Amino acid sequence: MTGLTTFFAHIDGFEIFRATAETLGMVAGSLVLSILIGLPAGIGLSVTGRSGLSPDPLIYGILSFIVNVLRSIPFVILFILLIPVTISLVGTSLGVRGAIPPLVLGAAPFFARLVESALREVDRSVIEATQALGATRRQIIWRALLPEALPSLMAGATVTAIALVSYTAMAGVVGAGGLGDLAVRYGYQRFQTDVMLVTVVLIIVLVQGLQMAGDALVARFSRK
Repeated sequence: MTGLTTFFAHIDGFEIFRATAETLGMVAGSLVLSILIGLPAGIGLSVTGRSGLSPDPLIYGILSFIVNVLRSIPFVILFILLIPVTISLVGTSLGVRGAIPPLVLGAAPFFARLVESALREVDRSVIEATQALGATRRQIIWRALLPEALPSLMAGATVTAIALVSYTAMAGVVGAGGLGDLAVRYGYQRFQTDVMLVTVVLIIVLVQGLQMAGDALVARFSRK
């Protein structure tokens, strides 16, 4: 028991709680905004694609190019590139507020591609049946495509949330706060192995919790 207490001598409960709360805040805030941006973008990609409701090579090409460019930039580099934009938007590039814009810009394109993939998987017969009833394009999207793809969309949101946990850890390297920042400042720079171990365990627990919650939602809304 004494050896265990000695090993965890550097653990500060308040700092751990604060860092965990910051990570949760960054993930929650950026996930909501990523869905709000990524969902319409994904719908646009699906609708204007070659086999979409309204194929438009020009619009699809523009959307696809923007999404691909943003997805191809490593997150840490994207974070640094966006510092002037982040400061102009939220007044700082540090802490939770400073992390939200780059997190959203990094995750929204990722979610958009997942939305596009989910909508493509919808059975064409469902769309054709809705069209036969005289539904407009908007009605087809909201009453056929999205409801049918809901389980896949929830799975995509879960994957995006887990990716955001990794992004927040990387953002900690450049001063965003959270568990990543704690691991770098104390676990790595000060060689406090106990702090590093605790932060890694907490990140694993957070990812497992998100995956379990996402799986439960997918199972709940899947059609039997």
